[in-house]
Amino acid sequence: MTYSHDVLRVATISPDTEAEGPGRRWAIWLQGCSLRCAACCNPEMFDPRRGTETTLAVLDAQLVAARTAGVEGITVLGGEPFEQPAGAAALAEAAHAHGLTVMVFSGYELAELRARPDGARFLAAIDLLVDGRYDRTRPEPPPPLGRRWIGSTNQTMHHLTEAYRADDPRMRAANTIEIHWKDGQLLINGWPSADALVRGIRTKEP
Repeated sequence: MTYSHDVLRVATISPDTEAEGPGRRWAIWLQGCSLRCAACCNPEMFDPRRGTETTLAVLDAQLVAARTAGVEGITVLGGEPFEQPAGAAALAEAAHAHGLTVMVFSGYELAELRARPDGARFLAAIDLLVDGRYDRTRPEPPPPLGRRWIGSTNQTMHHLTEAYRADDPRMRAANTIEIHWKDGQLLINGWPSADALVRGIRTKEP
């Protein structure tokens, strides 16, 4: 798949993570968010002028490498993915073309996204959507009492296709955090909790 002018402004990428959705995933954090939820875990991703403009051709090559390495899907986070809907839709479509599933975290609610004239294409390419603004006054309890990968109780996980089932045991497993070291840069991602810190942190690329 080739692209000429399409680009995404990217905050960071984790090429192989098990902390941002079911199974092994290629995760991309898009730069820019106008929602600016209080106590967001990624406030450095609010400013749309930051990050790196990356062509979809470059990202597509990474998807091919991820699929070859055994990754089962991609996860798109932010920032706010629906503030770059055209490029994000093209990325999700490319992921499907390579046999990868697509999970997306958005601060907008599904009803809001369906009402947006620019949201339909991206929504059509999503298998699993977590929607809703993060509300620090309503924290989601850790699994098994709470849901995995969910920040606050008002947020909803929508199974938009049959790629994943709500009763998949991975949906209720413990949250994890990871430390990645690559090309001289440190990336910590996942969903930290006190019990996870006690058990230890899964480290990749030491």
